[in-house]
Amino acid sequence: MSKLIRDEYLEAPSDQYKRYDEAQPFRHLVLDDFFESAYAEWLLDEFPAFDVQKAMNENGEIGAKCVHDNLPELGKPYRALDEYIQSREFLGWLERVTGIDELVYDPDYFGGGTHENRHGQDLDPHVDFNKHPKTGLHRRLNLIVYLNREWDDEWGGAIEFHKNPRRPPEENEIEYVQPRFNRAVLFETTHWSWHGFERINLPEGDDDPRSRKSVALYFYSKTRPPEEQTKPHSTIYVERPLPEHIQAGSRLSEADYQQIRAILARRDQHLQRLYNNIADQSAHIEDLISQRDRAMEIVEELRQAEPSGSREPEPIEQSSSGSRLRRWISQKLKG
Repeated sequence: MSKLIRDEYLEAPSDQYKRYDEAQPFRHLVLDDFFESAYAEWLLDEFPAFDVQKAMNENGEIGAKCVHDNLPELGKPYRALDEYIQSREFLGWLERVTGIDELVYDPDYFGGGTHENRHGQDLDPHVDFNKHPKTGLHRRLNLIVYLNREWDDEWGGAIEFHKNPRRPPEENEIEYVQPRFNRAVLFETTHWSWHGFERINLPEGDDDPRSRKSVALYFYSKTRPPEEQTKPHSTIYVERPLPEHIQAGSRLSEADYQQIRAILARRDQHLQRLYNNIADQSAHIEDLISQRDRAMEIVEELRQAEPSGSREPEPIEQSSSGSRLRRWISQKLKG
């Protein structure tokens, strides 16, 4: 199958750019029937089974979200997708739709791949990490294509685009997009592109075989505009506000109480993860300081070892002691 995306999208990138650029609360685009219908069905037929070993969340717990991040290993339709999204034809189209030059695909699929979300899963409003952890490239675009055949709006799971989830609910504008089969959602990745999705509530609860399925593709570039520049950061979450019906003076039901407990537990998990990140960074800084101090000690030892009457001391980098220093530094760089 040579064609993956419908011709009507490939042939009119300028029209799509206008919609993308004017969208609120931040730049995004919704494209229904994105893939050729036969190809979309093929992706669904070959969608990988839910694997609990790949359902570990950021807190190290087994959750209701499974991620397969190696598309080429998932079968022919996913190998075809992997090849297509790194082609100049596709990347050129994506650049014209978004106005972002020199886009790069991610062969590591860091955070991407196929995503399957079951009953009870949700995703707090967040902005994504802004630099690739291996390459240091700027993360610029998210492209998500939904592959669940059956879905009802009452089941939740709609992706939410927030103006600013840190504001009071009445000031936070939210755009909702339902996860329809073969619907693509393309949006910018910046420090203001807050997004998440509602809790999934399936009719049969944990026993319901249905799930929210998608393939998530992320794209990068070497640079980004000055107004989008910010310090490197990991994913930043904001907890959801209390439900509207919980007000001062109201009596809490058991369900209200449990919901408040869940919100507080989620907040604590986010804080714990940030504390762990800070601890890891502090340990790394201490290790760098220790390495610097040891390197300075070796340099001083080399200086003291030089013959006192030597007219022109042998350069450190050419001496046997210099070789020792180079070996030590090399070992440290290799970890």
